[in-house]
Amino acid sequence: MDFTPTEAQAGASELAARIFGDLATHERLAALGTGSDPELWKALRGAGLVGAVEELGLLGLVLLLEEQGRTTAQVPYAATCVYGLLAVTAHGTPEQRERLLPGIRDGSAVVSGAFPAQTGVRVSARGGATRSGEIGRAELTGTVPVVPWLRDATHVLLADGDHRLWLVPLAEGTDVTPVELTAPWSAGRLTLDGAPAERVGGAEAGADVLATARTAFAGLQAGVCAGSLARAVAHVNTREQFGRPLATRQAVQLKAADAHMDIEAIRVTAYEAAWRRDAGLPYATHALTAAWWASEAGQRVVHTGQHLHGGAGADLGHPVHRHFLWGRQLDAYLGCGGEVLQELGELIASAE
Repeated sequence: MDFTPTEAQAGASELAARIFGDLATHERLAALGTGSDPELWKALRGAGLVGAVEELGLLGLVLLLEEQGRTTAQVPYAATCVYGLLAVTAHGTPEQRERLLPGIRDGSAVVSGAFPAQTGVRVSARGGATRSGEIGRAELTGTVPVVPWLRDATHVLLADGDHRLWLVPLAEGTDVTPVELTAPWSAGRLTLDGAPAERVGGAEAGADVLATARTAFAGLQAGVCAGSLARAVAHVNTREQFGRPLATRQAVQLKAADAHMDIEAIRVTAYEAAWRRDAGLPYATHALTAAWWASEAGQRVVHTGQHLHGGAGADLGHPVHRHFLWGRQLDAYLGCGGEVLQELGELIASAE
């Protein structure tokens, strides 16, 4: 294993850090409410950081999402890269790649996604088979209770009850109702009533895209946690109690050290899963491991970040509270630790 970023990955990460740092300020985020930031999305598109993921791979995307997480920038970056760019690149037909990828690369097409394990989606497909016996196009009916960044999306990638992937344009036969989440993501409830859809990939595509999503969102959680801890460290280094900075207290140091170790565990497991996918190696169990760490350790870290701020951490308008909300939302989105651990155990046992 070698997690050392390539020159291209390192350069893209530095560029992303500058863009997110310049535009995803606390004041701008507070003004956005639950909306996404069109100016920031335009800047990312202009810098080519959406289309670049095709060459940077999943490990490159994880590095970029860490930078987004540090600032809790409100753009559908993870969703459109995972459910759009990487999914179509890996599993689309030549015709689908030629037709769909240009819009996804330049950010004019935004793709979100929903999977049974993450959203409780119940969708049924009805359509005709192709010459090979596969259903290539169908009409979908059902309801997806929560789809992250749905209100920004032009398309949504869904997995039906048989784990087949369907790409649905948000037009005919679809209805989007805004939904409030713990974090201020522009989520929605999707109702499908005979919505036209096209099949993406074969039988293995659903599991692969789900593992990719888990890895990517674990990387996003690593950044959210790192940003929370950085704010906490800055606070305890300047906040004095009885004439001494809080950072000199052993209990504070131990809390911060535990949070740092949790962040490193999230980061290294996400890196390993991403590296294995890019190398063409099996990575399903590694993606679940990364998701477990991101879920379990992630919620510990954001609680610690808020706790180390003392009374200020209870202020809903404080920047650290945004990290807390994002950390808890990603914890819920990735799945509670017990469920993820059970799935991991079942996957390991089935492979023996």
